[in-house]
This record gives sequence, C-alpha cells and structure tokens, in this order.
Amino acid sequence: MKKGLLAIVFPFILLLSGCFSDPVQDDLLNYVNKEMKQPGKLEAAAISAYESETGANYQDDQKLYDVLTKKVIPTYNEFIQELNSVKIETDELKEIHKIYMEGANIQYKAFVKIKQALEAQDPAMIQEANDMLADAKVHILEYKTKLNQLAKEHNVKFN
Repeated sequence: MKKGLLAIVFPFILLLSGCFSDPVQDDLLNYVNKEMKQPGKLEAAAISAYESETGANYQDDQKLYDVLTKKVIPTYNEFIQELNSVKIETDELKEIHKIYMEGANIQYKAFVKIKQALEAQDPAMIQEANDMLADAKVHILEYKTKLNQLAKEHNVKFN
C-alpha cells in the first residue's frame, strides 16, 4: 500500500516542483554567476587601465595614447566579443542585456575616438568622445537599474 501511494505521490511532487520553476530566475542566476564572469573581468581591466591615465591620473597625451592603444581598446574589444557570446534564454533578460551592449559599443567607439583625437590633436573630437562616454554611462546605468529591478521581481539577490 505504501509503495503504491509513494508511486502516485512522488511523480505528483515532481510535477508540482516543475510548476514552481522560474525560468527568468534561473536565467538571471546563470547570467550573473557564469555568463558575465569573464566579460566582467575584461571590462574591469579595460576601465581600470583607462582610469589609470585619465582624470587626476592624467600625465600626458602620449601615455594616454599608449594605454588606449595597447590595453584599453584591445581589452574592451575582447569584452564586447564576450558580451556578444553570452547565452541568455529569456526575452526579459535579452532586452536588458541589449541595453548593456548598446552602452558598451558606444563606450568602445568613444575610446577609439579619443585615440584618433590624440593622433589629430583635435580638442573637438575629445569633446565628442566625452559626450559619447556620458551617453554610454546612461545606457550602462539603465542596464544596471533594469537588471536589479528584474532580479527583485524574480527574487534574486546580488552580492
């Protein structure tokens, strides 16, 4: 009798557990914990290299040019390639990732424009690039906001 009851109840429990699965939650966890690990490292390396020669750390155009050419642009290009290969299953997360991709592409183009501006010694191009960086920042902030909102809606907490 117990075996017969168990044979009926166990598949029912499995069926119910499948009903409570949240594909967006699963996708978010995979996205943050696996898919974005390598791209995150590359982005951090590129941004860190850029910041090491800009703002308060700026020394001269040649040093900035060298770090852009040798580190920032190649690393950021690799970052974008990694972003393009991220596997996402759900439409909600795909839309949010698309915002990130747009911001990353704008930022990459800004780094290239800064390099070109340094070659041409053109302050107007530097201003254009700075405007592009500001636009990229807006996209990336929107990505983070929407990602956090989606995570909250699906009971995912980030560390």
